[in-house]
Amino acid sequence: MLGAADDRDVGPWSGGVDELAGCLAALHGRSEIERASGDQVFYMRPAKGIDVFPGPTPAYTLLPRRLIDFSRILAGQTVRFEFTPPGRNTRLLAVARPVKLGGKVFGAVILARRKTLLNQSWLPLIWRLFPAFFAGILVAGALGWYLSRRITTPVLALSDASDEVAAGRPVFLRRKDGHSAWASSEALRLAGVDATTEDPPGGAIDRDRRGAPTGILRENAMALVARLLPGPSDADFDAGLALVLGDLARLGLTAVHSMDTARCLAALQRLGGHGPLPVRVTYNLPLVDLAHAERLGVRSGWGDQWLRVWGVKAFLDGSLGSRTAEMLDGSGTVVLAQDDLEELIRRCKHAELNVCLHAIGDGAVRRALDALTVHRHAWSQWRPRLEHAQCVNPKDAPRMARLGVIASMQPIHAPSDRELADALWPTVTKHAYAWRMLEGAGVRLAFGSDAPVETADPLAGIEAATSWRRLAKWHPELALTRAAAVRAYTSGAAYAVGMEKDSGSLRPRKLCDMTVVADGRVEATIAGGRVTFRRKRA
Repeated sequence: MLGAADDRDVGPWSGGVDELAGCLAALHGRSEIERASGDQVFYMRPAKGIDVFPGPTPAYTLLPRRLIDFSRILAGQTVRFEFTPPGRNTRLLAVARPVKLGGKVFGAVILARRKTLLNQSWLPLIWRLFPAFFAGILVAGALGWYLSRRITTPVLALSDASDEVAAGRPVFLRRKDGHSAWASSEALRLAGVDATTEDPPGGAIDRDRRGAPTGILRENAMALVARLLPGPSDADFDAGLALVLGDLARLGLTAVHSMDTARCLAALQRLGGHGPLPVRVTYNLPLVDLAHAERLGVRSGWGDQWLRVWGVKAFLDGSLGSRTAEMLDGSGTVVLAQDDLEELIRRCKHAELNVCLHAIGDGAVRRALDALTVHRHAWSQWRPRLEHAQCVNPKDAPRMARLGVIASMQPIHAPSDRELADALWPTVTKHAYAWRMLEGAGVRLAFGSDAPVETADPLAGIEAATSWRRLAKWHPELALTRAAAVRAYTSGAAYAVGMEKDSGSLRPRKLCDMTVVADGRVEATIAGGRVTFRRKRA
């Protein structure tokens, strides 16, 4: 194990986790976060049943874009309602938030409070609940539709049936992973997408036998319709982002690695102007903004201890659930071509910016390693990482270790993806979500969540990486020890962004970041010596 810390950095961990999912459950009806006043420093001597450990700095804990979307869409009246969705016996609370553009209602975002996926079968019920409200406006579902393991046809015949329930309205529903979406015929018409529209680079439009779009848009093709959706004001964006940062502190997080837009970076700076953020943020800019960073001379590590820039995020492929993960058998979608990938790495090396390469399928992982091979010692702080690395061919694990490539992984994906992986990857699941295999090969692990696709809760992630695999009897040989999982969330994640000298372990002269856990739940979070969350006494 090449970890930056030994077992002394990791205290004993008590208790379990009540749920493995639920990052959306706290979105509405949240209690106010109790904050300490001034610069109070919180000290606690570990007592029986209470553990104190380094504040987790999970890699790829996104500032949840879709959570921000919901909380910042404040124009118009928010409509709350309860209903029983098709196929369920329980009533759910949902909200519909209208979106205004130029003073007129442009569309609405619909959200169920629980982690329940909005899909086409809900639409007739919604039309009946609000027949006038949704007449002729664009309905955007941010949770979206879900491709289950039982839907395996190459072209999903959803358009006709879904258009019936759309009732002539423009509807756009993203899949939960953000890698594909469904658009009704009216939404396609408004966007100008028809049989003559070519697939954009790095994207695909699913078509029927006549070549007409079915409504399924994959990867970069989603932008053809998504561009119609209006954006929030800076004030609304900032308000939503502040709520999300508070939620992350409540989960015990002291720092996150953000993969987001330049607008998010601007909002973080505005919030930081009012005082220290509740969570440290290391920002990784999107590929589209690399030229701006090059022109300004921004390098990895630029910023301060609360907000700093580290690398460039680029997508090599898609996802398992959207059938766009690039596999060695030739299936999936190549989002970034090899020539473009090699040019990206060359530019980042010259600019002294690290690379964060999204690679889920074993084909994308191999392409990334091929491109990185000639840049093994690019510069002193060169720490390339593969985001997700959900399927790695065993032959490539030693290559990752030799090249110093970090596996930035999210254990919480495994419980969610298990059935789908068994259905779509039956011959490779024995080396999928292979944390133990990679650790054994000497690959550095940096764990995170991929929120809002999954919960940002690090306790849930630790449970998934350790005991869940054994309890589920799903390739238990790939499970980690609890100490190894905690290292990946703390010292491993700190190393991945060049912060190992300042954070990731409880040592003298390091930052005062820690999380207090008792009976399997977070009792307090401390970042920079400030109490950013403390559980209220009953």
